[in-house]
Amino acid sequence: MMSDFAPGFVPGRELSRAFYAEVVQPLIGEVPHDAALVGPGSEVLAFDTERSTDHDWGPRVLVFVEPSRVAGLSARVEAGLPERFGGYPTAFGSDRNPVRHGVVVAGLRPWARARLGFDPLGEITTADWLGASWQRLAEVTSGEVFHEGLGELGRARSSLRWYPGEVWRYVLACQWRRVAQLESFPGRCGEVGDELGSMVVTARLVEELMRLCLLMRRRYPPYAKWLGSAFARLSGSAELGEMFSAALAARGWRDREEHLCRAYERIAALHNRLALTEPLETSVRPFFDRPFRVIGADRFAEALLGTVGPSLRELTRAGSVDQFCDSTDVLGDATRSLTLTHALHPTI
Repeated sequence: MMSDFAPGFVPGRELSRAFYAEVVQPLIGEVPHDAALVGPGSEVLAFDTERSTDHDWGPRVLVFVEPSRVAGLSARVEAGLPERFGGYPTAFGSDRNPVRHGVVVAGLRPWARARLGFDPLGEITTADWLGASWQRLAEVTSGEVFHEGLGELGRARSSLRWYPGEVWRYVLACQWRRVAQLESFPGRCGEVGDELGSMVVTARLVEELMRLCLLMRRRYPPYAKWLGSAFARLSGSAELGEMFSAALAARGWRDREEHLCRAYERIAALHNRLALTEPLETSVRPFFDRPFRVIGADRFAEALLGTVGPSLRELTRAGSVDQFCDSTDVLGDATRSLTLTHALHPTI
C-alpha cells in the first residue's frame, strides 16, 4: 500500500524516502545497490516548499549499481513504477527539462563525472577541487542516503565532504581577497554622492561576507537563490544577519559603513577561533589616509596563504571557479568549469 500522505505540502526528502521504501526497493529486489536523493533540486538541500512543486518536482530516487546491471535494472524499475505516488507523478518535467523520471539507475562513477567532471572514488586533484562549483559539491554531499549496499556512494560523499586542509585555506584566502577588493568602496562611492553605487557595493560585500562565513564553517555556499537560507541555518548567525540587514537598509554611506564594520570585527574574531593562522588584530582601521574604515581583509588573505605550500601559494589569488566566475552556464557545466579552471591555473 503506497503512503497516503496527509493533505498539504510534503518535503521532497520525506516523499522520496517513502517512495524508495514502498515502491523502488521492492522492484530492485536483491540487486546490490546504493540509493539516495542527491543531485539537483531544492529538496536535496532541504530548501523546498510548496512553491517548488510547480515544476521539475516529485518523488525521486537515484539508484547506483554496477555498470553491467544498469540497463536491465533500469528497464525493470521503469516497467514497474506506478504513474503516481503520494499524489505526485513519477515522471515529471518542464519545457526546460522535458522528462525527469522518479527513478534514475546509473553507475556511480559515470554519474559523478557528469555532475562534477571527475571520479570522486579516484584521486581528486587540486584542479578538481577548484574546478567543481560549490553548488555541485553541495548537491552530491547533501540530500539523504536511503540504502548502502555497494558502499560506493558513502565513500564518494565522504571524500567530497570538505576541502583538504591546504585547499580550504587557499579558498578562504581568496574569499578574504574578494572582500579586500571592495571594502573601501561603499564610502568612496558615497563621498562623491553616488548613493546607488554605495548601496550596490554594500550588497556585494554582504554577499561575499556571507559566503566567507559559510566557507569558514565548512559549508559549500549554494547558488544565489538559497544563499540567505543557508547562511541563516548557521548556528550563531542571527546577529550577523541583523548587521547585514542593517547595512543594506541604511540610508547613507556612513551608516552602511558602521554596520559593515561591526560585521567585519565579528567575522575577524571567527577567523581567529579557527586557529588556521596566528591570531590577527580584529579592530577596523582607516583605509590608508582616507576617511573610510575597513578590516584590512588582505591581512587575513596573506596570513592564510602563508600556511599553504608553494604549489597553492604561487597560484593567482582568483581562487575556485565560484570565486572568479558567476556565469550559471559555466558553473552548471562540469566540463566548462574544469576547463576554465585549468586555463586560469595552468600549473595545477
